[in-house]
Amino acid sequence: MGVWELLLVGFVLLLGLCGVLVPGVPGSWLVWAAILWWALKNPAPVAWGVLVGATVVLLLAQVVRWALPPRRLRESGATPRMAVCAGVGAFLGFVLIPVVGAIPGFLGGIYLSERLRLGRHGEAMAALRTAMRSGGSSVLAELFACLLILGAWVGAVIWG
Repeated sequence: MGVWELLLVGFVLLLGLCGVLVPGVPGSWLVWAAILWWALKNPAPVAWGVLVGATVVLLLAQVVRWALPPRRLRESGATPRMAVCAGVGAFLGFVLIPVVGAIPGFLGGIYLSERLRLGRHGEAMAALRTAMRSGGSSVLAELFACLLILGAWVGAVIWG
């Protein structure tokens, strides 16, 4: 697979990560479709392993999302800026502290957004709790699954 095709797959993966944060956009499906396309173009066994792993991770994430409360983030006062901050925080956390850093990064992004908006620690913590109860945990589960898949793809491209 050429460099331009890899860049296009990476772009679709990043688009899928952004889609996870936007209600109504099939972000996890975009991530899975990009991995499928890459695996079909790449005959190496590692590509098929990443595809099978991505399928299993996304199925598990869907099971977890069904067990969590439904998304009602808009009613809780969540803003698009909060979603962007949470996504950037999760991505930075995932990169700085591989894999597990996505969770505190996601929470930190929501806290920072609310702290800047509300100005006080107590109010920002209350808004963080409200956001997580209102569906933030299901967004986190899906985003974490997609970040795991992105990490596996990057690892396979670099070392595979």
